[in-house]
Amino acid sequence: MPQVQACRRFGARILFVSVSAGDTHRAKVWGRLRRAGDVAAAAGVRIAIAPNIDFGRRGHTIETAITGDFRRQDTEIEDMMTSRSDRGVGEFPPRRFASCVFLLALLLTCPAGAQTSVARQWNDALLDAIRLDFPAPTVHARNLYHSSAAMWDAWASFDDSAQGVFYTDKTLSPADLAADRDEAISYAAYRVLSQRYTRAIDPIASQAIFDGLMGALGYDPGITITTGNSPAAIGNRIAARVLAETIHDGSNEIVGYQDNTNYAPLNDPMLLEFTGETDTTLDAPNHWQPLAFATRITQNGLEADLVQTFVSPNWGHVTPFALRPAPGQDPWTATDPGPPPQLGGAGDAEFRSNLVSVIRHSAVLDPALVSVPFDFGTVGLAAGASMMIDISPASLGNRALGTHADQGHAVNPSTGQPYVPQLVHLADYGRVMAEFWADGPESETPPGHWFALANDVADHPDIVKRIGGAGPVVSDLQWDVKVYLAVGGAVHDAAIAAWGSKRAYDYVRPISMIRHMGGLGQSSDPGDVATWHPNGLPLVPGLIELITTETTVTDGRHEHLAGFEGEVAIFAWSGEGEVPEDEVAGTRWIRAVEWWPYQRSTFVTPAFAAYVSGHSTFSRAAAEVLTEITGDPYFPGGLGEYFFPAEDFLEFELGPADDLTLQWATYRDAADEAGISRLFGGIHVAPDDFAGRIMGARIGLDAWAQAQTHFVPEPATGLCLVTLVIAARRRHPKRPETTIDN
Repeated sequence: MPQVQACRRFGARILFVSVSAGDTHRAKVWGRLRRAGDVAAAAGVRIAIAPNIDFGRRGHTIETAITGDFRRQDTEIEDMMTSRSDRGVGEFPPRRFASCVFLLALLLTCPAGAQTSVARQWNDALLDAIRLDFPAPTVHARNLYHSSAAMWDAWASFDDSAQGVFYTDKTLSPADLAADRDEAISYAAYRVLSQRYTRAIDPIASQAIFDGLMGALGYDPGITITTGNSPAAIGNRIAARVLAETIHDGSNEIVGYQDNTNYAPLNDPMLLEFTGETDTTLDAPNHWQPLAFATRITQNGLEADLVQTFVSPNWGHVTPFALRPAPGQDPWTATDPGPPPQLGGAGDAEFRSNLVSVIRHSAVLDPALVSVPFDFGTVGLAAGASMMIDISPASLGNRALGTHADQGHAVNPSTGQPYVPQLVHLADYGRVMAEFWADGPESETPPGHWFALANDVADHPDIVKRIGGAGPVVSDLQWDVKVYLAVGGAVHDAAIAAWGSKRAYDYVRPISMIRHMGGLGQSSDPGDVATWHPNGLPLVPGLIELITTETTVTDGRHEHLAGFEGEVAIFAWSGEGEVPEDEVAGTRWIRAVEWWPYQRSTFVTPAFAAYVSGHSTFSRAAAEVLTEITGDPYFPGGLGEYFFPAEDFLEFELGPADDLTLQWATYRDAADEAGISRLFGGIHVAPDDFAGRIMGARIGLDAWAQAQTHFVPEPATGLCLVTLVIAARRRHPKRPETTIDN
């Protein structure tokens, strides 16, 4: 449990826990609390259940707190969970309970541990704040970059050769280099984050995190001086510079990141609960359609407006880190992918094929299936093949850029041995992948997810911290500030490039495609005049079929669809159940106009256009940076992995059916999987993914080259620096340990 680990890291002895609005089932909530108690007991942290913490308002009200070993207090907690007679058992009103909030300002009782660098602690604090906020990947990527730049500039101000991004003054005779650096970094990060999170969903909760860390580190937030050369003054001065130079960067931060491009959707909203009312009358079928909900909850459990509004359509204008567009062009155009396939236009056949592929991905999300009912190219399965597949790096990964062609890896280069096969059910793989990559394990959004992965890499016992894989081993602090600047710059530029493309091409999402085309009819047989439409769905036996009087007879495959003869049916995931955590929805024949992606019914699809995939762009950009800064395309030890226990991970339904471990040999393999996950999740079609990967690869390499100019500001260009680093890595792939360079 990350919150317990954070308490241990900060020295807290009590963790106040509340429940996410998304956790509406008592057994699931209670199971999580029990697991939290087990982890907390091992960490020496006490649990406090704090009901009625209203993070939807400006103040907090704690009516009751149950402290101590809550596992002995089942009655009190269950009474608390069902105390409102106007709610169902175990249900909580949205926004009433924040997600596992720990009020550090109240709880910290001893100094922070020295297990991680001060930069890492500030990054962890930011990730915790992201988890509490509205999940806008663009805004969070910007905050990750600017806070990272502030920490880098503070570190660089004490180094005679490193070059700051926003602040370039030097303090070269510190009284205590290590202590002064830590203090300057802390004040710089604290001021930037405190200012940025004044516009968070709950600024008080976020500020409590930042204040708590400052107190745990022994620093006084009340010191605001910016003159002189004290570490606090340097940090405050750096923060002021960063904030001043970015306030007019095109993000519209001053007015809450509001759109200033006059974006308006070309299509009316789809009324999700009224099938066929608005989803078959798209005025512009190649363009994004907002969704209208009965209840709408964000991925991290926050209540949202019932009708979607395009998030950050102005982001293609934001000042980048390393993107270099042609003169007079917006920053995003530096990696303009060109238009996606169009229904009824250029790429029409590809458009239809891509849509069929999304339905295929949906159709295999059933652990009861024994064999694949049709050809499934994503993992190279033919119709009739076993649903048990090898998901180890021996079979998956090592794909050519912008493809699904898995070549696998013959051996683990760290051990010299073949990768051990891991046979799992395709449905478990697809479902776990879709949920794991959705917004990160704790809803830190995709850019935050890659910071969390970078931190995991830094913690690995096999990591050797040489910048670019060459030169001396550096300190944890130097490693962290350099990784954060490069990864932060990459994900910031990825947000600009991806959202510029989303705004420019305004591409439709699969739910609108499938419901719209399915509502029009079929496009395969013009002889069937009653059901044919040129923009209908193509018929695919066993996957996309017409409902007929022959198929709705007793024991017919469409028997349960009697009354809808003449409509198009698809074999797909059947949608979220009444109690998702306790049941498996499985796959079956459903009306095409009622198709749901593999998502929560209160979320369904992100509130912005599809092309390109943000996940693919963020992930590949970050993966390229990690490849370059570690000097190795492989994860430490040749294997990155996350374990998921049977029936104890999925949120959208019960699962996985069996234990499963996602595994990747390389950072690029992990990034590719993030993109593929959106096909299983029903969020994207393949061109969204492929174009995002290609853009991300260039963005990541450009960000690394730009970061190098700050790390080693020599006359050589960034490209030359990258070439030198790669050459050095090839000459010296592994060097013995040397003295650590701070």
